[in-house]
Amino acid sequence: MVRILIAGELNPDLILRDFNKFPRMGHEVVVEDMCLTLGSASAICAVGLARLGDDVSILGKVGCDGWGDFCCDFLRRAGVDISTVIHDPAVRTGLTVSISSGKDRALITYLGAIENLKASEIVLPHGFTHLHISSYFLQRGLRAGCLGLFTEAHRRGWTTSLDPGCDPSGDWGSDILDTLEQVDIFLPNEVELAGISGVDDPERALRRLQNGRTLTVAKLGERGCMTLEGRRVIQMPALRVRPIDTTGAGDSFDAGFLHAWLGGRTLVQALRFAVVCGGVSTQGNGGTGCQASAEEAEEKLRELAWH
Repeated sequence: MVRILIAGELNPDLILRDFNKFPRMGHEVVVEDMCLTLGSASAICAVGLARLGDDVSILGKVGCDGWGDFCCDFLRRAGVDISTVIHDPAVRTGLTVSISSGKDRALITYLGAIENLKASEIVLPHGFTHLHISSYFLQRGLRAGCLGLFTEAHRRGWTTSLDPGCDPSGDWGSDILDTLEQVDIFLPNEVELAGISGVDDPERALRRLQNGRTLTVAKLGERGCMTLEGRRVIQMPALRVRPIDTTGAGDSFDAGFLHAWLGGRTLVQALRFAVVCGGVSTQGNGGTGCQASAEEAEEKLRELAWH
């Protein structure tokens, strides 16, 4: 039985959607819609996995405040186990403002508790089979301990995965390359792939990151995704939809890929399942507003005649 533990950040998202032009300093713009919902890459991925029917728990940190209660209540209702969430009265729960359109989004984040989760606070529970970590660069307190956590997970016989998220500093530190030595599945988007590898071309970047262990799956937005199977390039087109909100689409892609890959599907099958999950998620507001169930994803695959 697959049991997934996600160690990651927890925060709400305030989503301001559909702007005529992006704001600049000293000016104001008006958006057409807004919503307050669960944010954070880790939590969106967790809810996506639960929606697909997986047994998933989240290990993160929130403050003892209304935003923390909001996140935990949302996760509980979505079927995610929150028994390992840390409530710390010394910090405030983080918050992200997402300025979003159908094509892309910009994020402004107050880190709060996100940067205060430390590896020393984490004792990996027994009974799990997979460890996933998101937002490597945002989780400043956890970052230095990620390699040790992945190493311990492998010692226990678990598989591992990492979604790096964006590095707000733009430095893309080389320590992540050492961490990847203990990562089975690496799930960067195109910007993250280029920043970490130092190469703009996705195929060349994938080849540069090959280390003999890690399968890197690059999320390329409207161009779908790309990976390497040995020396062979595998590309999968994106689901053809008109996006309403792209917030969290990459995290829903992660959930779809992990669900399929951990469930024993082939690499090509896992990629197809992932692009469907990522594409479907853009049809609603917020990262969790329109995530696919396993049945809905399978129906979409049948419509596409992907076997």
